[in-house]
Amino acid sequence: MESKSIMVMVVVCLALAVGTAAQSANVRATFHIYNAQSIGWDYNKASVYCATWDANQPLSWRQKYGWTAFCGPAGPTGRASCGKCLRVTNLATNAQATVRIVDQCSNGGLDLDQNVFNQLDTNGLGKAQGHLQVSYQFVVGC
Repeated sequence: MESKSIMVMVVVCLALAVGTAAQSANVRATFHIYNAQSIGWDYNKASVYCATWDANQPLSWRQKYGWTAFCGPAGPTGRASCGKCLRVTNLATNAQATVRIVDQCSNGGLDLDQNVFNQLDTNGLGKAQGHLQVSYQFVVGC
């Protein structure tokens, strides 16, 4: 019985390690105007990539976190990234926000909803440069 408990603990630890392993630093984050609030957090109206799989999620789920497009250097891509959450940190100020992946992008990093971008841009340099330098880590169980 004791070896079975140890095996379960090992599996749980491995699952947690895999779930938190996807992260990256010094990533470029731009902004996108999704207007989520004004369109009722409707993935179809926003024409986001993940609408095919996540548009029918409850409103409370769709509006819980700000939105982002994801094309970062580490982590799942395409459909496998849809609905996952990231903890994003502005490297210049350490301001943080949790976002949900709703879309794809092609800038090699993140394309944050404008509201999230502004929340992270606490020193105004992001707006002046047109982008932020951030780190991100996938959040398990968001």
